[in-house]
Amino acid sequence: MPSRDRQRELARKKLERHMARRAQHARRRRQMYAGIGAGLTLVAVIAVTVVLVVNRDDDTSQAAEGTTCVYLDAARDTDRISDVGKPSTTDVSDSGTVAVALNTNLGKLNLALDREAAPCSVNSFVHLARSGFYDDTTCHRLTVSSIYVLQCGDPFGDGKGGPSYQFGVENTPLNDHPPYPVGSVALARNGSDPNSNGSQFFIVYKDSPNLTADYSLLGGVTSGLDIITQQVAPDGVTAETQPGSGDGKPAKEVKITGLTMASG
Repeated sequence: MPSRDRQRELARKKLERHMARRAQHARRRRQMYAGIGAGLTLVAVIAVTVVLVVNRDDDTSQAAEGTTCVYLDAARDTDRISDVGKPSTTDVSDSGTVAVALNTNLGKLNLALDREAAPCSVNSFVHLARSGFYDDTTCHRLTVSSIYVLQCGDPFGDGKGGPSYQFGVENTPLNDHPPYPVGSVALARNGSDPNSNGSQFFIVYKDSPNLTADYSLLGGVTSGLDIITQQVAPDGVTAETQPGSGDGKPAKEVKITGLTMASG
């Protein structure tokens, strides 16, 4: 059997390959949409030639670079909202990665968030992190049966809270098996509503073949996953959502003390 360090290295490389495939798929989608957009632009130019001739002295604006995102007002009770404003919606970067240090009371997890595959989701995460939204929040959910995730990001610590906005699912790994390899970082959502993404996210710490491909994949943990596997998961849960479910509040508290970013 490979050593624990070797197992970690194999899992990290598997996740990197997975994220590289997702980024390639995202590039192909953008290229396809760009081609469609170019065709529509040509039709539009032909259709408005007369208008342009009449208004030739008007200023023209250049198209914004990057991605345009949509963030809607949150559909939750106002007392479950922590309002730090909405992220930028235009000229959102859709290239490269953001290195994030997730500092907790138990140690540091280093994350790599993929702008190319999930630009609007990463844009939201970075906005919340820079606003101090995640500071001094606890990870409210741990699952130790069927699926294996640690869920964080609710400022109220009960799974019902979030920011003043919500947005749609992005970068779901529908054709990848497993869809979320060990170390994956993805956004949680409210039930079956695909437009209920907010601040809550989960980290996959063990193979979870029963985890369906319904969640926005942000990126992955590059180091520090053993904080969950060796310190948090072995202690199990308390206050299970249902008896014997293995789903509940972590028995060992995990508190996010702050996030720092090396880029983005």
